[in-house]
Amino acid sequence: MFSKKNILTFSKTVLPLFLGVYLIWFFFSSMSKESLDLFYKAIKEANYFWIVISMLLGVVAYLSRAYRWDYVLKPLGYETKFWNRYHAIMIGYLVNLTIPRAGEASRSAMLYRSDGVPFSSSFGTIIAERAVDFAMLVGIGFLTAFLGMDDFWEIKSRIETEFGRSTAEGGSSIFKYIIYAVILILFLGAGYFILFKKEFRKKLMAFALDVWKGLFSIFRSKNPLGYVLQTLIIWGCYIVMFALPFQALAETQEIHFGGILLGFCAGALGIAFTNGGVGTYPLLVGLVVAFYLGDENKSDAQAIGNALGMIIWISQTLLLILLGLLSLVLLPKNFSKENKDEQTELR
Repeated sequence: MFSKKNILTFSKTVLPLFLGVYLIWFFFSSMSKESLDLFYKAIKEANYFWIVISMLLGVVAYLSRAYRWDYVLKPLGYETKFWNRYHAIMIGYLVNLTIPRAGEASRSAMLYRSDGVPFSSSFGTIIAERAVDFAMLVGIGFLTAFLGMDDFWEIKSRIETEFGRSTAEGGSSIFKYIIYAVILILFLGAGYFILFKKEFRKKLMAFALDVWKGLFSIFRSKNPLGYVLQTLIIWGCYIVMFALPFQALAETQEIHFGGILLGFCAGALGIAFTNGGVGTYPLLVGLVVAFYLGDENKSDAQAIGNALGMIIWISQTLLLILLGLLSLVLLPKNFSKENKDEQTELR
């Protein structure tokens, strides 16, 4: 019999990873030998000056996230150190590369170990942060659609056609039903514990109350404009760090801003599907870039698009791994009872 833990591990880790591996195989198998040669040539001859600058902007965005987090922790009565917040964030990103959406929980756990902030309280602020970031992404999506509505629907149609063809050829439609079944099992299991386990229900209500406080900590911030400013800095860095690699290849330097935003949104969508966007991110970004390179030579456009998508994904992923591992080493884990008493007095 499968235990609840095994089912959760399979649905959170194995399925997305397996899908990512499959899409990496499809990514390379869909290119001819000539396209693969052009793909490797583009990666080899890219101007990596722009990639380095892009990665540095990523660091700025992560530092800004750590600074912004303080705005919502202080209203809850918690004084935390900047570098501890930063390390917790980067460890969370590192965990997300292996277990999607587990990084938020890891981030709260790390801040508890370093600064003694209760898990549920910090987790509530992270949920609020995710809501704000989601609103920003939706706003960028609307702006993208406004700047190129016709391109948006054409690319959407191409993505559906491409993935539909891959599903038909690879026989992978079974994964869709497996995912539906896992979701149903998890939903029924959660309902059972909520309805019939009083102790579980009590703990869940206490946890929900702390999360609720964290959600509204944004409105209790003494500097809401600072929070908004940091949010704009973060997302401005994200967009520019995605746009700069377009200058690394001669073929993609003339793609207009609306096309870059479409690629940005496609990449964000890819990250939601698999662990760290493995397979999906370069594939979706590549489809968008190929669209803007024109239809005169589809195989060449696909090769260049895939090369740029892979360069962006690899550079961002390596940055997260490097900074995450460094934070894993540097984050202090010595929060003591005396620190906890001081924290309680501050509140």
